Amino acid sequence: MLNHSAVSKSLTAAELEVLSARTLAHYDASAQSFQEGTRTHDVSHNYAALLGAIEGPPPFTLLDFGCGPGRDLAYFRSLGHEAVGLDGSARFVEMARAVTGCEVMHQTFLSLSLPTARFHGVFANASLFHVPTQELSRVLGALWNSLVFRGVLFCSNPRGRDTEGFSGGRYGAFHTLKTWREHVTSAGFSEIAHYYRPAGKPRSEQPWLATVWRKKDLAREVTYVRTPASG
Repeated sequence: MLNHSAVSKSLTAAELEVLSARTLAHYDASAQSFQEGTRTHDVSHNYAALLGAIEGPPPFTLLDFGCGPGRDLAYFRSLGHEAVGLDGSARFVEMARAVTGCEVMHQTFLSLSLPTARFHGVFANASLFHVPTQELSRVLGALWNSLVFRGVLFCSNPRGRDTEGFSGGRYGAFHTLKTWREHVTSAGFSEIAHYYRPAGKPRSEQPWLATVWRKKDLAREVTYVRTPASG
């Protein structure tokens, strides 16, 4: 059942924990069917958008944020990159580790503990829309901090009219391009490109919005000055 609406009040910590647990329970319960249903999806355009925007010679260290059962991890590793996964679903983490042999962190999106300046790129394919809008700045900030100087963030999310709520067992926030830009720009990123998917369709038949971002130089400098460890 679809239950999308604009959220007019702040969610409490308890409410955030419940919605996260409900979403993860959905994925844990449907992990095998999810793997089978997404195994052959063509996301080559998204791979190219991320890898093509990263500066410097490969191989790169990449974070697959919301890696699911490991399809994209396996692809990045096949190219010789150091691919690291992250997912909140215990079942997905287990599957991704078994399929790829990659490092996979078991962390929920709302309780992140990421290394600083480790990744050349973050691949957030169909994952960040699960973050409630009120928590988005904090999550994007954690991803910003995990990227190297001028690192790249790729995001692909189902777009909408700035509503959020549960669809079946999953929580999602569905932003317009304008609103999404405001959130990511405010987190310290500059836009490189955006496009809609699937390609070759009328806009009304393109539910996915892909955006590519670079960690801003100025934001890095300001954070460096404010970090106590920097002296």
